[in-house]
Amino acid sequence: MNPSEWFSELSNELWPGQCFSVKVKKVLHEERSKFQDIKIIQSESHGVVLILDGIIQCTERDEFAYQEMISFLPLCCHPNPQRVLIVGGGDGGVAREVAKHPSVLEVHQVEIDERVVELSKQYLPFMACGFESPKLKLTIGDGFEYMKQHEGAFDVIITDSSDPIGPAESLFRESYFELVKRALKPNGIICSQGGSFWLDAGHVRETLDYCRKHFPRVTYGLAAVPSYPTGQIGFFIASLNPETDFREPARKFEDAEIDALGMRYYTSDVHRAAFTLPRFATKALNP
Repeated sequence: MNPSEWFSELSNELWPGQCFSVKVKKVLHEERSKFQDIKIIQSESHGVVLILDGIIQCTERDEFAYQEMISFLPLCCHPNPQRVLIVGGGDGGVAREVAKHPSVLEVHQVEIDERVVELSKQYLPFMACGFESPKLKLTIGDGFEYMKQHEGAFDVIITDSSDPIGPAESLFRESYFELVKRALKPNGIICSQGGSFWLDAGHVRETLDYCRKHFPRVTYGLAAVPSYPTGQIGFFIASLNPETDFREPARKFEDAEIDALGMRYYTSDVHRAAFTLPRFATKALNP
């Protein structure tokens, strides 16, 4: 990859026949960690871009949309989210957002690849600033083992994973939802990166069905992130409380509060709209 070239996100497994490309201004870093290939580039139009195993994880231009929604959708569905676990999220973006929520007292994070954390601190400080919060306790290790050791410990668990191939594949299986259920407190809520129904509605439905086996309330929410394939990303959200109303946030923020928190995408109205899906998607994803 020369600076004059384009980076193209090619994957015949995840999105055959299409790709997203960015013009490369400078290659900032490349290496193979114990778990994955890591590339960080300075792009012409999207700022700094983090790429794992050839797949774009975030771009400086639009990362806030994903980070805010995967964090504040579940946090604002819970009446009092004091203790939160983040699985993955080695760039620090989700930690940055979760720590903003006024009810959150403790943020525990487990990330398997220490190099993603270290490189994000060096090249993505606008996201890695999340690691500086006094609320945060970061553990480098396996999320499965961590949750086995922390049963009934968390109000909200957020899984900020890559796509369902390679190291993240196990995070989309039924066994994972069974595990996160055990790590939740009563009436706890989970949220996981959920892919796009435009690409593979069958896989999204399959994962939702896995989740439905362990949670009485399950839904799928949307956010617009232009640098992700199809320009949208979804989230699996589930609650142990059968009375949870995902569409109506339990905690509402006024515009002045949103601005004070430094948020640019999430609002209470955006929260409500996230759960309104196109008709074909509603039919494809629901029983």
